[in-house]
Amino acid sequence: MRTEVAIIGAGPAGLLLSHLLAHEGIESVVIETRTREYVEARIRAGILESSTVELLDAVGLGDRLHEEGDEHRGIYLRWPHERHHLDFVDLAGRSVWVYGQTEVTKDLGRAREAAGQEFCYGVSDTAVHDLTTDRPYVTFRSADGHDVRLDADVIAGCDGSFGPSRGAVPGAAKRTWERTYPYSWLGILADVAPSTDELIYAWHPDGFALHSMRSETVSRLYLQVAPDEDIAEWPDDRIWDELAVRLGHGQDGWELTPGPITDKSVLPMRSHVMEPMRYGRLFLAGDAAHIVPPTGAKGLNLAVADVALLAPALTAMLRKNNAALADAYSDTALRRVWRCTHFSWWMTTMLHAGGDPFDAQLQLSQLRWVAGSRAGATGLAENYAGLPIGM
Repeated sequence: MRTEVAIIGAGPAGLLLSHLLAHEGIESVVIETRTREYVEARIRAGILESSTVELLDAVGLGDRLHEEGDEHRGIYLRWPHERHHLDFVDLAGRSVWVYGQTEVTKDLGRAREAAGQEFCYGVSDTAVHDLTTDRPYVTFRSADGHDVRLDADVIAGCDGSFGPSRGAVPGAAKRTWERTYPYSWLGILADVAPSTDELIYAWHPDGFALHSMRSETVSRLYLQVAPDEDIAEWPDDRIWDELAVRLGHGQDGWELTPGPITDKSVLPMRSHVMEPMRYGRLFLAGDAAHIVPPTGAKGLNLAVADVALLAPALTAMLRKNNAALADAYSDTALRRVWRCTHFSWWMTTMLHAGGDPFDAQLQLSQLRWVAGSRAGATGLAENYAGLPIGM
């Protein structure tokens, strides 16, 4: 097989990159270890920054988002006996949208399928080769058991933190930074209407809680738990009871409505950044290059920002023989990556209980400052609603 850009990974980053490249007449093949059904069913992020929505609109992918998504002006910050609303539109002139990553993936998949995109789902033994030459290639075993070689001008690694792309960069050619947090999230999906009009981020001495949503009839909620938490120790009633305590059920007339839980999982909390995001003819995007804790809702949006930079860089490189943007890709993308990594760390450390009474008082002081100071609230709003792509 032969193509211009071999894209490893059929998540939002890989699919959006193929879509953006196709707008410039650049051919690609998308390779994915999982089946399409699995990829489109994965429960992931649900908050889209304003810049992400603007990009999807610009390339014809925003119709269903605007029909079925929910635009939010801000969030609530809550701690015992206090609840404050931060209005992002008032503070920073931008909103966010609640629209699940599963839905973004479906929209992208349907658009690429309609355009005749070539996919290879269900592959195994994927490996990249000759990355420092101008003739890199990918090998894999197809779903029907055939060994395949895919030659390309460029390889885009959009295959997440456990895919082959990140591991193909030699240790001597990269630097990594990592932070593992001493807690995880117990996340649930529930078939019940949200008990709030906008997300609630709650600090509590027993641990952080978050009330999010996926639609008018499906709620997404999280509890801070220990990293080694046994999910079997959390029956549904215990989860709802703990959410009610941490989210402030009964305070100021607010009530949490429980419902049938349809999905339950424990999510680790870590940050990871790898530099550079390019090695020869291999370019990394999304989780293949960086991971952030979900507190700041940045993972999917960072992946979108990466490929929004990568697509024009590859276009100039392949169509105009101009490598300037490709050479600058890693440095340009990493400025935003580190800004969002810091914001995610800041939100995480401000809201999660660590068991230290001194730290708890510092967290409460910081929350009061954010809620009571326009400057503090604006800083959170600007970062949460999304900084410009290519900042």
